[in-house]
Amino acid sequence: MAEHSTDLRETVRARYAAAATSVTSGASRSEGGCGVPGEGGCCGPEAVEVDDGFGAALYAPEERGGLPAEALAASLGCGNPTAVADLREGDRVLDLGSGGGIDVLLSARRVGPTGRAYGLDMTDEMLALALANARKAGAANVEFLKGTIEAIPLPADTIDAVISNCVINLSTDKPAVFAETYRVLAPGGRFGVSDVVADDALSPEQRAERGTYVDCIAGALSFAEYRQGLEAAGFTDVEITPTHAVAEGLHSAIIRATKPADHPSPSGV
Repeated sequence: MAEHSTDLRETVRARYAAAATSVTSGASRSEGGCGVPGEGGCCGPEAVEVDDGFGAALYAPEERGGLPAEALAASLGCGNPTAVADLREGDRVLDLGSGGGIDVLLSARRVGPTGRAYGLDMTDEMLALALANARKAGAANVEFLKGTIEAIPLPADTIDAVISNCVINLSTDKPAVFAETYRVLAPGGRFGVSDVVADDALSPEQRAERGTYVDCIAGALSFAEYRQGLEAAGFTDVEITPTHAVAEGLHSAIIRATKPADHPSPSGV
């Protein structure tokens, strides 16, 4: 089982490394640019090809404005978590699986200079792309960390909001993700993510028939499983709201939850 999990993680890592390399190489071919990628431009970084229901088109035009073209081109998510995470001035926000950095950069705008936006990713190529995008955006209140979402390299009780965009479904150890997310959130902290969720009637085998792990399908939890996983980690006020279909019986959804205000993480963790 551990070997299977390791193989799946490497498959995911390789897929996202290739996506970052594709964006970077496309941008280098078109220096001097003559258009806006994804909006009819004749050159610029080539957007990673994804199915309908994924990608930068899920962000409002006013949000996309001012972002580096490479951040838009590398967007592979199934929603817009920054629109649902209730981010506030001065917040410390963490994006799990930050990829090219689009949600980190949007979060940095919302939390302002007194806040901080962290991005966590395990893929060197995506981290390099995200750092370059942060420099282009002039974002001084961002920081990118290398690591996995099952072992977050941050102290306990230090984050006000955790966001993620279609990444938790890629983990082979979701209880660890929920436990680590709970640990790093400060008491009263918010969990607000976009993810793919399956109908409760679909078995894991049926989910796998509809798409692979790297397609964000085979690893999706059901509505009941997602709720149970968050509650088992200690979260309360769990809400799961489907937004649009991504496959038969599978949906992009907004998932919200709260770490109770009177529940700090155990000291020394």
